[in-house]
Parts: sequence; C-alpha cells; structure tokens
Amino acid sequence: MVIEDGVIADVTSRLHAELPEGRHVELPESTLIPAMFDVHIHGSGGHDVMEATEPALSHVGAFLGRRGVGAYCATTVTAPLDTLLRSLNGLAKLIRVPMEGARPVGIHLEGPFLSPHKRGAHVESQLQTPSIALFDRMWEAAEGNIRVMTIAPELLNAEETIAHASRLGVRVSMGHSNANGDAARAGVMAGAVTATHTFNAMRRFDHRDGGLLGEVLGNDRLFAEIICDGLHVDPAIVRVFWKTKGADRAMLVTDAMAGTGMPDGAYRLGEMEVRVKNGRCVIGEDTLAGSTLTLDRALRNFVDFTGASLADAVLLATRNPARMTGLDSEIGSVVPGRSADIAVLSTKNILIGTILRGVPQLSPSSGDYLNG
Repeated sequence: MVIEDGVIADVTSRLHAELPEGRHVELPESTLIPAMFDVHIHGSGGHDVMEATEPALSHVGAFLGRRGVGAYCATTVTAPLDTLLRSLNGLAKLIRVPMEGARPVGIHLEGPFLSPHKRGAHVESQLQTPSIALFDRMWEAAEGNIRVMTIAPELLNAEETIAHASRLGVRVSMGHSNANGDAARAGVMAGAVTATHTFNAMRRFDHRDGGLLGEVLGNDRLFAEIICDGLHVDPAIVRVFWKTKGADRAMLVTDAMAGTGMPDGAYRLGEMEVRVKNGRCVIGEDTLAGSTLTLDRALRNFVDFTGASLADAVLLATRNPARMTGLDSEIGSVVPGRSADIAVLSTKNILIGTILRGVPQLSPSSGDYLNG
C-alpha cells in the first residue's frame, strides 16, 4: 500500500510494484483492513458525546483512533428537550472542526421517540410522542447533521415522522420498540432501513406474531445492528443473527458509553449516572445502559462466536455501516483515492494499531508498531 499526503495512492503486490521513495513500514504477518465505523456509540474514555465540547470529542476521537475506529456517529440519549437541543447544536458545530483521531461523521439520535415499554435506560418522563414539528426542531438544532434516528414504529405519528426524516436523508432505525409485526412492517414501508441493537429493547419473538424482531430477521432489505459483547446477546443468538442477516446487512456496533476504557465506577450517559462493574453498565436494579465494548473486540468476538471468516466479519464494521449511512463512497474500503484510514490486525485478529489520514495512532499496547 502506497500512501501519499494522507491518501491511499496504490494497493498492489510488491511483486508488481516498485517501492517509491519515502518511509517504508514493514508489517509482517498482519492484515490491513479499513478503519472501522461505529454508528452507535455514546462515548468512551470518561467522556460522553452529549457534553458536546471540543475537549470531550477530541478525547473520544483519540480513544477510538487507538482502537481501530476511523469514523463514528455521535449518539445521543433521551434527555430534557432543551438539553438535547443544546447537545445537538454543539455536536453540529464540532463535526465541522478538524480533530485528531476518529472523526464524527454525523449524529445518531437515539430517543426521544421510544416506547415507554422498551425504553431500557432512557428516562420515561423525557420520552416524546413523535411529530414532524418536534423532529424539525432537532434537525434545525443539529444543522442537518442527524444521519441516523432510532424510533419505535408503533408510536402515534411514527409513520409520518419516519417518512419525513427519510425524505431529508436520515437513515431511520427501528428500536426501543414494542411493535407487533404490522407496526414493524408499516415502519419499513414508511422508510425505515435498519434496526437498533437487535434483540435488545425489542418485544420478544413469538411464533404467532414475530413483532419487530421477526421483521428485522426476516426482511433481507433491512440492515441490523448487534452488540457482540457476550452480555447483551448470547453467542448462540449471535449465530442466529448471522444466519439471517448475513454479510450484506449485519452491522457491529458497541453502544459504548463514557466508562469504556476506564476503571469500574460511576459515569455519565447523557444526564444519567451509570454504574460500571466488571465491564457491565447498569442503572437501577440491573438495567443495561450501554456497554464498555470496543469495536475491535466486537469484531474478534463475532469471529469466535459464529465461525465467520475475518473477511466477512470485517464488512460488519466497515462496509455495511458505510452503506447503511450512505457514506460508502467515502469510507469503509481500502482503495486508491480514499483517505488512508486503516486498522492493522495480528494473525489472531488482535488490533495492533491504526493509521488515520496516513498518520499512525498510538497503539493500545505501545507506540512502536509503525516505526519503519
């Protein structure tokens, strides 16, 4: 691979290319993949994206860059409306600011249009009934940077809100939902294209009415997220997910929050306090509230849980989220003309390091992996 000015200039065999002048880096017995893309992440390294400050996003971006991620959707949670609008506006302005590490390429609006019956960690009193008028207030605050929106399709006015957001280019994701099969299909007809953390915060599957889960697993057109940490979804169910969604529609996400990469303790998820112990994030008695998963670990888990090839599994963290969000002409592939955003894996699929825009990032364990 030849990189010039932060851009991939050529990808070829050494047998068929003459090495140009410049710095040469040897990475024996390693695999180069596109830097990964997390479309559902709330924070990491002690910071939440809803802080919406340059130091917070710089810290999150630096952490993700060290973990093989090149791009992400800054994901919000349900909050008081004025707080949410303020965060959306702050994030919109920061998306335009060049930063080191992984870069936010849009906002994932997770809430407030969620079912009170499947709200998970979201505060019930702060949930809202969907409406075009309310969505437009959030769209304007975000300056058009909402790229993904999670919504429960069974809610009043959900179909018209889905259709309106879809016309604006938002990728609508169905989730935190108690929808039956008819409501789920209506959401798809209105424009929904994906599902939020499949299995989690969804009505349980029933053989007489599969609900949202039945539609997600049975509809070959729908993309679908999964949190592959072994806590949110049992490995046996991850295998079922893989068999139904396959290499074209499945997506790995982390749903990571501020406690990711940090010691056990109390951290923020929006305005909520979350307890992290032994990697498990909970509020209340035992409600899961995000994760401490990293995408490189999710990739390795997925291969271990399903037996999928690395080549297939990589698509779930690179090409597929890029296709779902409409960014596949910019990210998700290692081809000439693209930004040199690359993750380096060992023969055991362990992340060795990351190159973003042609610049080596500090590796998880040391900073010397690219001293060529």
